[in-house]
Amino acid sequence: MRIAVIVVLVVLVLAIGLAAYVRLAPSDPKRWHKMPDDVADRDFSSGAMRVIAAGEGDLARLHGIIAGSPRTTVLAGSVEDGMITYVSRTKLMGFPDYTTVQQAGGEIRIHARQRFGSSDLGVNARRVDGWLNRFRQG
Repeated sequence: MRIAVIVVLVVLVLAIGLAAYVRLAPSDPKRWHKMPDDVADRDFSSGAMRVIAAGEGDLARLHGIIAGSPRTTVLAGSVEDGMITYVSRTKLMGFPDYTTVQQAGGEIRIHARQRFGSSDLGVNARRVDGWLNRFRQG
């Protein structure tokens, strides 16, 4: 019985430590504020990419939608820079997902990805598609 209590306490301490790390680990802009060269409309196990046609002022409009989303903050960049990286955290555990949005000519390119784990279960694709649906509704 005493060993079972010790095991439960150790597991509890490890779980609390993991939760604290997930919430408090710093986000390095040098690592996350990047846009890959091969952005195309696609989903992958840990995120999603989207490319949409865009004109003048569209990055600022999309930024307003994204920045107004719950638990989402700007990590790096700005509308003036033409590229912004956001951190969106899950409600319960605070897992961070990173979304980089860049206006390149007549396109806005979006790269959303998770930091921890091997699958985001489609969360990033749904989040980005929700932002884009709001964007298209004007």
